[in-house]
Amino acid sequence: MNSVQQAFAANRATGRGTLIIYITAGDPDLAATVDIVATLAQSAADIVEVGIPYSDPLADGPTIQAASQRALEHGATVQGVFDCVAKIRQRTQIPLVIMTCFNPILQYGPEAFAEEATRVGVDGVLASDLPPSESDQWCAVAAEHGLATVFLVAPTTPDERIGEVVERTTGFVYAVSRPGVTGAQDELPADLAESVARIRQATDLPVAVGFGISTPEQVAAVCRIADGAIVGSAVVNMIASVQDDDSLLEQVGQFVSGLAAATGR
Repeated sequence: MNSVQQAFAANRATGRGTLIIYITAGDPDLAATVDIVATLAQSAADIVEVGIPYSDPLADGPTIQAASQRALEHGATVQGVFDCVAKIRQRTQIPLVIMTCFNPILQYGPEAFAEEATRVGVDGVLASDLPPSESDQWCAVAAEHGLATVFLVAPTTPDERIGEVVERTTGFVYAVSRPGVTGAQDELPADLAESVARIRQATDLPVAVGFGISTPEQVAAVCRIADGAIVGSAVVNMIASVQDDDSLLEQVGQFVSGLAAATGR
Protein backbone atom coordinates (compact mmCIF):
# COMPACT_ATOMS: atom_id res chain seq x y z
CA MET A 1 0.00 0.00 0.00
CA ASN A 2 1.48 3.37 -1.03
CA SER A 3 1.41 6.46 1.18
CA VAL A 4 -1.61 7.91 -0.64
CA GLN A 5 -3.73 4.85 0.10
CA GLN A 6 -2.27 4.67 3.63
CA ALA A 7 -3.69 8.13 4.34
CA PHE A 8 -7.16 6.99 3.29
CA ALA A 9 -6.86 3.73 5.24
CA ALA A 10 -5.78 5.50 8.44
CA ASN A 11 -8.72 7.89 8.25
CA ARG A 12 -11.19 5.17 7.35
CA ALA A 13 -10.10 3.18 10.42
CA THR A 14 -11.09 6.10 12.65
CA GLY A 15 -14.29 6.96 10.81
CA ARG A 16 -12.97 10.13 9.23
CA GLY A 17 -12.88 11.40 5.69
CA THR A 18 -9.66 12.38 3.94
CA LEU A 19 -9.04 16.04 3.12
CA ILE A 20 -7.10 16.72 -0.08
CA ILE A 21 -6.05 20.28 -0.87
CA TYR A 22 -5.00 21.44 -4.35
CA ILE A 23 -2.65 24.36 -4.88
CA THR A 24 -0.91 25.69 -7.98
CA ALA A 25 2.86 25.49 -7.55
CA GLY A 26 4.53 28.84 -8.10
CA ASP A 27 1.57 30.99 -7.10
CA PRO A 28 2.56 33.45 -5.79
CA ASP A 29 6.06 31.94 -6.17
CA LEU A 30 7.84 28.63 -5.57
CA ALA A 31 9.36 29.73 -2.25
CA ALA A 32 5.90 30.60 -0.97
CA THR A 33 4.60 27.23 -2.20
CA VAL A 34 7.00 25.47 0.18
CA ASP A 35 5.64 27.48 3.11
CA ILE A 36 2.03 26.97 2.01
CA VAL A 37 2.33 23.19 1.79
CA ALA A 38 4.00 23.07 5.21
CA THR A 39 1.10 25.13 6.55
CA LEU A 40 -1.44 22.78 4.94
CA ALA A 41 0.21 19.83 6.68
CA GLN A 42 0.18 21.66 10.02
CA SER A 43 -3.49 22.50 9.47
CA ALA A 44 -4.50 18.81 9.22
CA ALA A 45 -4.77 18.39 5.47
CA ASP A 46 -4.15 14.72 4.64
CA ILE A 47 -2.89 14.92 1.04
CA VAL A 48 -1.77 17.84 -1.10
CA GLU A 49 -2.21 18.00 -4.86
CA VAL A 50 0.58 20.14 -6.32
CA GLY A 51 -0.45 21.54 -9.67
CA ILE A 52 2.18 22.10 -12.35
CA PRO A 53 1.19 25.36 -14.08
CA TYR A 54 0.39 24.85 -17.75
CA SER A 55 -0.55 27.36 -20.43
CA ASP A 56 -3.25 25.26 -22.13
CA PRO A 57 -5.35 23.54 -19.44
CA LEU A 58 -8.46 21.51 -20.24
CA ALA A 59 -10.44 21.15 -17.00
CA ASP A 60 -9.21 24.13 -14.99
CA GLY A 61 -11.73 26.91 -14.37
CA PRO A 62 -10.92 30.64 -14.27
CA THR A 63 -9.45 30.56 -10.76
CA ILE A 64 -6.81 27.91 -11.43
CA GLN A 65 -6.16 29.21 -14.96
CA ALA A 66 -5.33 32.61 -13.45
CA ALA A 67 -3.11 31.00 -10.80
CA SER A 68 -1.25 29.04 -13.48
CA GLN A 69 -0.72 32.18 -15.53
CA ARG A 70 0.68 34.03 -12.50
CA ALA A 71 2.97 31.11 -11.72
CA LEU A 72 4.26 30.94 -15.29
CA GLU A 73 4.87 34.69 -15.30
CA HIS A 74 6.87 34.24 -12.10
CA GLY A 75 9.08 31.66 -13.78
CA ALA A 76 7.64 28.35 -12.62
CA THR A 77 8.81 25.34 -14.64
CA VAL A 78 8.44 21.58 -14.32
CA GLN A 79 11.95 21.30 -12.90
CA GLY A 80 11.26 24.25 -10.64
CA VAL A 81 8.25 22.43 -9.24
CA PHE A 82 10.37 19.33 -8.65
CA ASP A 83 12.96 21.43 -6.83
CA CYS A 84 10.13 22.94 -4.81
CA VAL A 85 8.92 19.47 -3.80
CA ALA A 86 12.43 18.57 -2.65
CA LYS A 87 12.35 21.59 -0.33
CA ILE A 88 8.85 20.68 0.88
CA ARG A 89 10.19 17.26 1.84
CA GLN A 90 12.60 18.96 4.24
CA ARG A 91 9.56 20.33 6.09
CA THR A 92 6.85 17.66 5.94
CA GLN A 93 6.15 14.08 4.83
CA ILE A 94 2.51 14.72 3.88
CA PRO A 95 1.58 12.67 0.77
CA LEU A 96 2.05 14.76 -2.38
CA VAL A 97 0.30 14.12 -5.69
CA ILE A 98 1.45 16.04 -8.77
CA MET A 99 -1.50 17.17 -10.88
CA THR A 100 -0.74 18.10 -14.47
CA CYS A 101 -1.79 17.71 -18.07
CA PHE A 102 0.12 14.98 -19.86
CA ASN A 103 1.95 17.31 -22.22
CA PRO A 104 4.49 18.47 -19.59
CA ILE A 105 5.18 14.80 -18.79
CA LEU A 106 5.74 14.06 -22.48
CA GLN A 107 7.98 17.09 -22.92
CA TYR A 108 10.07 16.13 -19.88
CA GLY A 109 10.07 12.48 -20.91
CA PRO A 110 7.82 10.02 -19.02
CA GLU A 111 10.71 7.92 -17.69
CA ALA A 112 12.72 10.97 -16.63
CA PHE A 113 9.62 12.61 -15.14
CA ALA A 114 8.80 9.56 -13.03
CA GLU A 115 12.42 9.14 -11.95
CA GLU A 116 12.76 12.77 -10.88
CA ALA A 117 9.34 12.77 -9.18
CA THR A 118 10.36 9.79 -7.09
CA ARG A 119 13.76 11.27 -6.30
CA VAL A 120 12.32 14.47 -4.84
CA GLY A 121 9.56 12.76 -2.88
CA VAL A 122 6.38 12.82 -4.99
CA ASP A 123 3.94 10.05 -4.02
CA GLY A 124 1.56 10.05 -6.96
CA VAL A 125 0.65 11.66 -10.29
CA LEU A 126 -2.69 12.70 -11.76
CA ALA A 127 -2.48 13.42 -15.49
CA SER A 128 -5.88 15.04 -15.92
CA ASP A 129 -6.22 14.70 -19.70
CA LEU A 130 -4.70 11.24 -20.16
CA PRO A 131 -7.39 8.78 -21.31
CA PRO A 132 -7.25 5.53 -19.34
CA SER A 133 -7.30 3.52 -22.56
CA GLU A 134 -4.07 5.26 -23.65
CA SER A 135 -2.34 5.20 -20.28
CA ASP A 136 -0.84 1.71 -20.06
CA GLN A 137 2.70 2.81 -20.90
CA TRP A 138 2.59 5.67 -18.38
CA CYS A 139 1.04 3.43 -15.71
CA ALA A 140 3.87 0.92 -16.18
CA VAL A 141 6.48 3.67 -15.83
CA ALA A 142 4.74 5.04 -12.73
CA ALA A 143 4.53 1.59 -11.16
CA GLU A 144 8.21 0.95 -11.86
CA HIS A 145 9.05 4.08 -9.87
CA GLY A 146 6.53 3.53 -7.08
CA LEU A 147 4.24 6.40 -8.05
CA ALA A 148 0.53 6.07 -7.34
CA THR A 149 -1.72 6.78 -10.32
CA VAL A 150 -4.93 8.80 -10.05
CA PHE A 151 -7.62 9.11 -12.72
CA LEU A 152 -10.80 11.15 -13.07
CA VAL A 153 -14.35 9.81 -13.28
CA ALA A 154 -17.12 12.25 -14.28
CA PRO A 155 -20.87 11.85 -13.70
CA THR A 156 -21.19 11.17 -17.43
CA THR A 157 -18.49 8.46 -17.51
CA PRO A 158 -20.01 5.18 -18.77
CA ASP A 159 -19.64 2.06 -16.64
CA GLU A 160 -17.22 0.47 -19.12
CA ARG A 161 -14.87 3.44 -18.84
CA ILE A 162 -15.12 3.39 -15.03
CA GLY A 163 -13.82 -0.16 -15.25
CA GLU A 164 -10.86 1.04 -17.33
CA VAL A 165 -10.14 3.74 -14.75
CA VAL A 166 -10.14 1.52 -11.68
CA GLU A 167 -7.97 -1.11 -13.41
CA ARG A 168 -5.25 1.51 -13.83
CA THR A 169 -5.64 3.38 -10.54
CA THR A 170 -3.23 2.68 -7.68
CA GLY A 171 -3.92 5.79 -5.60
CA PHE A 172 -7.53 6.97 -5.44
CA VAL A 173 -10.35 7.58 -7.88
CA TYR A 174 -11.02 11.29 -8.39
CA ALA A 175 -14.80 11.61 -8.70
CA VAL A 176 -15.64 14.82 -10.54
CA SER A 177 -18.77 16.17 -8.87
CA ARG A 178 -20.26 17.76 -11.99
CA PRO A 179 -19.61 18.25 -15.70
CA GLY A 180 -17.52 21.26 -16.66
CA VAL A 181 -14.42 22.86 -15.19
CA THR A 182 -13.12 23.46 -11.70
CA GLY A 183 -14.45 26.28 -9.52
CA ALA A 184 -16.12 26.84 -6.16
CA GLN A 185 -19.88 26.23 -6.09
CA ASP A 186 -22.64 27.11 -3.63
CA GLU A 187 -24.30 23.69 -3.70
CA LEU A 188 -23.36 20.07 -4.31
CA PRO A 189 -25.03 18.27 -7.23
CA ALA A 190 -28.20 16.41 -6.28
CA ASP A 191 -26.98 13.22 -7.98
CA LEU A 192 -23.55 13.14 -6.31
CA ALA A 193 -24.33 10.17 -4.05
CA GLU A 194 -25.49 8.20 -7.10
CA SER A 195 -22.30 9.05 -8.99
CA VAL A 196 -20.12 7.88 -6.09
CA ALA A 197 -22.19 4.70 -5.72
CA ARG A 198 -21.54 3.82 -9.37
CA ILE A 199 -17.80 4.02 -8.77
CA ARG A 200 -18.04 1.99 -5.56
CA GLN A 201 -19.80 -0.79 -7.46
CA ALA A 202 -16.67 -1.14 -9.59
CA THR A 203 -13.90 -0.93 -6.98
CA ASP A 204 -12.81 -0.93 -3.35
CA LEU A 205 -10.29 1.83 -4.09
CA PRO A 206 -10.69 5.09 -2.16
CA VAL A 207 -13.01 7.59 -3.85
CA ALA A 208 -12.52 11.33 -3.34
CA VAL A 209 -14.83 14.01 -4.72
CA GLY A 210 -13.59 17.25 -6.25
CA PHE A 211 -14.75 20.21 -8.41
CA GLY A 212 -16.81 22.77 -6.52
CA ILE A 213 -16.09 21.72 -2.92
CA SER A 214 -15.39 24.91 -0.99
CA THR A 215 -16.96 24.99 2.50
CA PRO A 216 -16.79 22.89 5.69
CA GLU A 217 -20.45 21.99 5.20
CA GLN A 218 -19.73 20.64 1.71
CA VAL A 219 -16.69 18.73 2.96
CA ALA A 220 -18.83 17.12 5.67
CA ALA A 221 -21.53 16.19 3.16
CA VAL A 222 -18.99 14.69 0.74
CA CYS A 223 -17.25 12.68 3.47
CA ARG A 224 -20.57 11.07 4.38
CA ILE A 225 -20.81 9.50 0.92
CA ALA A 226 -17.18 9.22 -0.23
CA ASP A 227 -13.77 8.54 1.28
CA GLY A 228 -12.54 12.09 0.88
CA ALA A 229 -13.09 15.63 -0.33
CA ILE A 230 -10.83 17.66 -2.63
CA VAL A 231 -10.76 21.44 -2.21
CA GLY A 232 -8.90 23.46 -4.81
CA SER A 233 -10.32 26.71 -6.17
CA ALA A 234 -11.43 27.99 -2.76
CA VAL A 235 -7.87 27.70 -1.43
CA VAL A 236 -6.33 29.06 -4.64
CA ASN A 237 -8.74 32.02 -4.45
CA MET A 238 -7.68 32.73 -0.90
CA ILE A 239 -3.99 32.59 -1.79
CA ALA A 240 -4.62 35.02 -4.65
CA SER A 241 -6.58 37.45 -2.49
CA VAL A 242 -4.08 37.65 0.38
CA GLN A 243 -0.75 36.78 -1.27
CA ASP A 244 0.67 40.24 -0.55
CA ASP A 245 -0.46 40.12 3.08
CA ASP A 246 1.84 39.02 5.90
CA SER A 247 -1.08 36.94 7.23
CA LEU A 248 -1.22 34.69 4.12
CA LEU A 249 -0.11 31.53 5.92
CA GLU A 250 -2.26 32.24 8.96
CA GLN A 251 -5.39 32.79 6.88
CA VAL A 252 -4.80 29.71 4.72
CA GLY A 253 -4.11 27.64 7.83
CA GLN A 254 -7.28 28.76 9.58
CA PHE A 255 -9.39 28.06 6.51
CA VAL A 256 -7.96 24.58 5.98
CA SER A 257 -8.24 23.73 9.67
CA GLY A 258 -11.96 24.48 9.40
CA LEU A 259 -12.26 22.18 6.40
CA ALA A 260 -10.31 19.44 8.21
CA ALA A 261 -12.61 19.66 11.23
CA ALA A 262 -15.54 18.86 8.96
CA THR A 263 -14.14 15.49 7.88
CA GLY A 264 -15.18 13.90 11.17
CA ARG A 265 -12.14 14.64 13.30
